[in-house]
Amino acid sequence: MTRPKILLHICCGPCAIYPVEELQKQGFDPVGLFYNPNIHPLQEYLRRKQGVQEVADHLGIKVIFRDEEYDPEKYFRHVVFRENMRCYHCYQMRLERTYSIASRGKFDFFSSTLLYSKFQKHERIVELGRSLAGEGKLRFYYLDFRQGWKYGVDKSKEWGIYRQQYCGCLYSEVERYSKELKG
Repeated sequence: MTRPKILLHICCGPCAIYPVEELQKQGFDPVGLFYNPNIHPLQEYLRRKQGVQEVADHLGIKVIFRDEEYDPEKYFRHVVFRENMRCYHCYQMRLERTYSIASRGKFDFFSSTLLYSKFQKHERIVELGRSLAGEGKLRFYYLDFRQGWKYGVDKSKEWGIYRQQYCGCLYSEVERYSKELKG
């Protein structure tokens, strides 16, 4: 019996640990997708990409890297003048790309490690995923991966995986570190 194939959008290495392990336990054959044009600057993107590869090596999964599609300008064009809804538009870009690749790759399901982070707008991600899947053959797989938050943090530290301090976009970096301006 073949295991169902799931394409899992991965935002970073630490966020992938628990979701990948949980999907494997549930009988899925997960393949990762690293598509994140929102990550800024380029050095941050490269550090996160390396972390994803390290986690993939630990967990024995394949990851599709879309470096040729790394385009922060596209991300900025997508969110400019909509900054108050930037997370929604960022989720949309990444989930649409995941859906597109999953449908061409004959996957049974698609999902995202964004569902692992307790800092992301969980309901929006689920809503977008389900909307993209509609009633088609390719289905959005929902599981609240946040329950494994501490496990993923601890395991990433144990493995020495790079852990970032902001979601990846320039806006969140400014929000995260703006306190230092007041210091």
